[in-house]
Amino acid sequence: MAEERTRTVTTSAGGTVNRTLVIGGDMTVNRLGYGAMHLTGPGMWGPPLDPDNAVRVLRRAVELGVEFIDTADSYGPGDNERTIKQALHPYPDGLVISTKAGMLRSGPDDWNHQGPPYIEPLGRPKYLRQQVEMSLRNLGVERIDLYQLHSIDPKVPLEDQIGELVRLQQQGKIRHIGISEQPGISVSTLQEARTYGKIASVENLCNVADRALNDATLCYTAEHGIAFIAWFPLGHGGLVAPCGPLASLAMEWGATAAQLALAWLLHRSPTTVLIPGTASLSHLEENMKAHDLTLTERDMAAIEEAVDLTATPAWPPVPAQSSATSREVS
Repeated sequence: MAEERTRTVTTSAGGTVNRTLVIGGDMTVNRLGYGAMHLTGPGMWGPPLDPDNAVRVLRRAVELGVEFIDTADSYGPGDNERTIKQALHPYPDGLVISTKAGMLRSGPDDWNHQGPPYIEPLGRPKYLRQQVEMSLRNLGVERIDLYQLHSIDPKVPLEDQIGELVRLQQQGKIRHIGISEQPGISVSTLQEARTYGKIASVENLCNVADRALNDATLCYTAEHGIAFIAWFPLGHGGLVAPCGPLASLAMEWGATAAQLALAWLLHRSPTTVLIPGTASLSHLEENMKAHDLTLTERDMAAIEEAVDLTATPAWPPVPAQSSATSREVS
């Protein structure tokens, strides 16, 4: 029988992991957030096939303590933001809605994982300004709490892309600025972006199978008090599948594989904010219990070893059939 587990997540240094994180100096959120991307139609295109279920999931997420919801203008496009508004507006106090812009869409097959994803960044200042205005309308707000550059456009100077967001921030349309990339923002890119404006967050691909991608960035964000939003925190289906690498450990713990994977990320750095996405109420409720697990340094190593021994494939980006550099989708 598995030993009894306590209800406090502990760090390898022996301290407790905070359940909350302050983003940008003034937004305190539960570190277990929610990624709304899958509350759209097939291929993240169009409205959800079951709009009533999407509304139920979003409302239940808030009931369970979610204080951070991640979306983007490209999810739908636009439909995801409008679904969030339908479900939750007027928004409860303390709920942070984060959205993004700077990535184009061409149709429902862009990100179907049947081939190279369509990743086409567009960071022209006029376009970013237009998309901020559209997101304000879609979400029904006068100011967006966290607005992230979804993908850095290599054809536009980063100074111009961040600079336009700073101007929108000065005009009261954006509260805090973040940056994202596929698969992730490097330390050097983050350092450069910080010379053009205050960066409150980065959003990178991060999970136990893909952990090597982010060691340096995780350390840098923790050192500088920048939120690290982990997209794809449960990896692809193989990582948390019923017969996957964490299944045996999960059974020993009396937990789900997803709960172990999420607890590992909560433990990995004090600045991580997780955005697991699901259209299932039961999976949502299970995921939110990841806070209840205790992980010691030995536990962390056991989770990593289980993934490594089964050669669980990471999901690095494959070459994209676009003019952008190779990236994966968040």
